[in-house]
Amino acid sequence: MKMKEEQFRLIKQQLKKLTSQDCFYKRKLEGIDVDSIQSQEDFEKLPFTWKGDLREAYPLGLMAVPEEEIVRIHSSSGTTGTPVIIPYTRQDVEDWAEMFARCYKTAGITDLDRIHITPGYGLWTAGIGFQNGAEKLGAMVIPMGPGNTDKQLRMMVDMKSTVLCATSSYALLLAEEIAKRGIGDQICLKKGVIGSERWGEKMRKRIADELGVKLYDIYGLTEVYGPGIGISCDYECGMHMWDDFVYFEIVDPKTGEILPDGEVGELVITTLKKQGAPLIRYRTHDLTRIITGDCPCGDPHPRIDTILGRTDDMVKVKGVNIFPSQIEEMLSGVDGASSEYQFMIDHMYGKDICTLFVEINADANAYNMEAAIQSAFKSKIGITVNVKPVAIGDLPRSEKKSTRVFDNRY
Repeated sequence: MKMKEEQFRLIKQQLKKLTSQDCFYKRKLEGIDVDSIQSQEDFEKLPFTWKGDLREAYPLGLMAVPEEEIVRIHSSSGTTGTPVIIPYTRQDVEDWAEMFARCYKTAGITDLDRIHITPGYGLWTAGIGFQNGAEKLGAMVIPMGPGNTDKQLRMMVDMKSTVLCATSSYALLLAEEIAKRGIGDQICLKKGVIGSERWGEKMRKRIADELGVKLYDIYGLTEVYGPGIGISCDYECGMHMWDDFVYFEIVDPKTGEILPDGEVGELVITTLKKQGAPLIRYRTHDLTRIITGDCPCGDPHPRIDTILGRTDDMVKVKGVNIFPSQIEEMLSGVDGASSEYQFMIDHMYGKDICTLFVEINADANAYNMEAAIQSAFKSKIGITVNVKPVAIGDLPRSEKKSTRVFDNRY
């Protein structure tokens, strides 16, 4: 994708500022003459930033402004390793709210909507990001946070919530509870803004059908503001990215080489205006591609595909690379199979044993489903697995991100 002149100007401005003061990037870019960077090709020779770099900067090594300008910190939601702490200035918070409000507008949400927010608050960027954007838009916020499904549903009914903000896992849990309690006619939801984890087409259809809503994928990560740097539109053909705030590239996950538009690779993001903790060529681990051409909705902002998976989600079994997205795609073609599954890998008797637990519809024959799913897995992914059909609702639901692949070999 061709870098715009204004993007290049902002990047040069960031680089000059960061290399002229004692901060993380002055050390990271030591020995690089910023003045010699005169083109997009020169910029693409700069080193990548990795999550490992950010962990080494713990706690406040990423701070690129005087401490008195920092008004907030957030931390990534990861549960392993040293946390990543991201400091924000007042302008960062304002810019993030502006991007998020733009996301809501892209989804057709207005100041007359009542926005029901279920993601967590606190160090995680999700809850407060959804709230700040909604307040910037001027909509009524119902700041529920996660958990307490009884209270969620009561407030959803009594407050006549029109927009649900959630992870796909929690949206599915709520949809199932609404159906189980027979209160669908009391629910006023029209739209769902879903983020935080990738989800397959089968899960999307279940949530949309059971809640009776139009769904939108929202994108973001704590290291780069949080959710709200991009969103899908009514045409569901990728996510519009706010390229006046972020510049993005797609690279080969193994070699780091820039890939042509349209090819799937790892998303790399550079922040153009971030003050508290700017990022230069940050490798997100998210797999996607740049979608070329104009969007039918008329929005000129460039698009990336909905996230196809993560480079660190891949597991290797019997020499075959397996991504969760492949399992979701395989299940989408099996009649009677639900969207919900768990893939277990164990090492026993000197070999890898794979077990796929899949929820199946109540009217499906378990024996036939076992054979159909096993055949589809072998055909589409390339290995034989043990298939264990279970009833709808038997696998755990999560109010955060659901874990679907369990590698017990190590």
